[in-house]
Amino acid sequence: MNDWITGYVAAQKAALDSIPTDAVARLIRTFQKAWREDRQMFVFGNGGSAANASHFATDLGKGASDKLPRRFRVLSLNDNVPWMTALGNDYSYEDVYLRQLQNYARPGDLALTMSVSGNSPNLVKAIHWAAANGLHTIALVGSKRGRLADLAHDVIVIDDTHYGRVEDCHMGICHMLCYAFMERPEMAASNGAAGS
Repeated sequence: MNDWITGYVAAQKAALDSIPTDAVARLIRTFQKAWREDRQMFVFGNGGSAANASHFATDLGKGASDKLPRRFRVLSLNDNVPWMTALGNDYSYEDVYLRQLQNYARPGDLALTMSVSGNSPNLVKAIHWAAANGLHTIALVGSKRGRLADLAHDVIVIDDTHYGRVEDCHMGICHMLCYAFMERPEMAASNGAAGS
């Protein structure tokens, strides 16, 4: 068992090392711009990625916002279970995020999704609609990339296909997006580069 744990930790470190710092810095600047323009931010995923989306919305909406003069407007689309079941039952499961975006989203808003495969039909459908309707779209995916990597404006690929390791890396990126504002709140209102 110790050998398995050592191997797992080594593989997790390799996955973390595949996170492109320049791409994360660009996302921080994208969130900085969205905050300055008071844009609505939508996050969503399936399974473990749904849990990551909820966690991210909590950290951005509470922790990061507590440090700023104005709060992030962020919403996790996978948190309203009755609405999701109504949409899944009356339309299809592929529509559970798309149809919420149709209620809420406006051009200039931001949509971020996480998917290890990059091919979840409900995420693909929502990001396709979002990109076609003027939202800035972001996808965090695994090394299979999937259709999301072709659709989203900004894509970060983790060099692994293991669900646990990729989801851990995605959450690490989400934490960086939040802690950039929690630990450097002066950056939010500035026009400077996030990488400085």
